[in-house]
Amino acid sequence: MQHFAIVVLENLNYSDVVGSPSAPYINGLIAQGGLATQYYANTHPSIGNYFAMTTGEIITNDDNYDGVASIDNVVRELQAASKSWKVYAQSLPSQGYLGGDVYPYLRRHNPISYFSDVQPPSQLNLNIVNFSQLATDLADGQLPAYSFIVPDAQHDAHDCPGQMNQNCDVSVRLAAADTWLSQSLPQLLSNPEFQQSGILVITCDEPRNDDTNGGGRVATVLVGTGIKTGYQGTVTYDHRSLLGLSMTALGVSTIPNGAGSAPQMTEFFQ
Repeated sequence: MQHFAIVVLENLNYSDVVGSPSAPYINGLIAQGGLATQYYANTHPSIGNYFAMTTGEIITNDDNYDGVASIDNVVRELQAASKSWKVYAQSLPSQGYLGGDVYPYLRRHNPISYFSDVQPPSQLNLNIVNFSQLATDLADGQLPAYSFIVPDAQHDAHDCPGQMNQNCDVSVRLAAADTWLSQSLPQLLSNPEFQQSGILVITCDEPRNDDTNGGGRVATVLVGTGIKTGYQGTVTYDHRSLLGLSMTALGVSTIPNGAGSAPQMTEFFQ
């Protein structure tokens, strides 16, 4: 596999998404690819789940965390394997930005910004770019091996569209996220290079009100090269499984912090 992309949505129960009329685009992707029906977040709130899918460890449950994570992580292993990577973050204030929230950009949804590997004097933070850069990279044939795509808080179902709150119904937040995905992902999925050798995973950090298996059940969709069409997986997974899948798919031999021992998502492949 040459390309692996992850998109993370926010605070959605499995039942909010699967079969919802508010998410026609996501459900269309489910029909085209695979759905993990027993995929669970690792913890609450958001930040620990983002770390689990990029380091294999929760690290912290403090959404206001502003420390430096020095443990092994996707960036370190991708660099060691000479694999390119980027974070594409919507509403990022500037290329390489490592600071706190500038709404609607929320730093806790961008776990790579905390890694010691990207802190100065390293210049790897310059691989953290605004989402708008994706179109340019696709046009220039510069799509990295690993893409971590971060919609902002008004397009990831965290907040109401155009508002800094969660007072609207979850269906409204989901519809805004689904619309953003429908406008943003076709450029990736229709790219000839990605179609030849690429996998996209859409997941949620955590559900709204479920603690099953530690963090609660969320919808996780897989689309791309070699993924079974219309397949519904029944094995129990968590965000460490996604970390394992991303590394294995790209041929990276070391899966950080023992996440390779989590159930691996091989059932989705033809």
